[in-house]
Amino acid sequence: MTDTGGPIRVLVVEDDPVAADAHVLYVGRVPGFTAVGSAPTGAHALRLLDRVPVDLILLDLHLPDVHGLQLARSLRAAGHQADVIAVTSARDLAVVREGVSLGVVQYVLKPFTFATLRDRLLRYAEYHASAGEAAGQEDVDRALAALRAPAPAALPKGLSAPTLERVTETLRDCPDGLTATGAAEAVGISRITARRYLEHLVTAGRAGRSPLYGQVGRPELVYRWVPGVERRR
Repeated sequence: MTDTGGPIRVLVVEDDPVAADAHVLYVGRVPGFTAVGSAPTGAHALRLLDRVPVDLILLDLHLPDVHGLQLARSLRAAGHQADVIAVTSARDLAVVREGVSLGVVQYVLKPFTFATLRDRLLRYAEYHASAGEAAGQEDVDRALAALRAPAPAALPKGLSAPTLERVTETLRDCPDGLTATGAAEAVGISRITARRYLEHLVTAGRAGRSPLYGQVGRPELVYRWVPGVERRR
């Protein structure tokens, strides 16, 4: 990484144009960061890096022409020193370990919210600002600790991670949206329970809701997955 005193320059490497646009937008919303461009392939990313100064790469690991870690390896071989935050759905810890050796300083697992990415970027900014000679072990520990993510936020009382994952997958697979009744039938839980999980996704910014009109009585709510945050692999 190169500290120029200006905003941290970020290159988004993502082949899904909707996700790429969302990531560029997210970066622009975080103080101290600027997106210098996006690249849909590894080859495109290498060409951009030869022309544009970059401090940090938001890197999708599943690119159409090369695996993200192979791209990171090529970057190091070519002398590029930009740090890497992997934005991916890959959950293989062996891949995580390999990425660390190639300059991957953070992993953000899809699906994620803007708040999650903002937290990672702000932590990276603190790490990026660490310069000069450390006075001792405490300074070294402080610089490295800036990259560590906080413990995952606890789910609201009564919600479980496995059920949330099932509701999330079901909602993502229904582009036309789901009512609480439809989600309950698909997942095998009660309507009231399904509604609690769906409302949690709305609160987290991962789903939206709108009333379903054209029926007798009070309109039922339809929940839809928010596109652009992630793409299933």
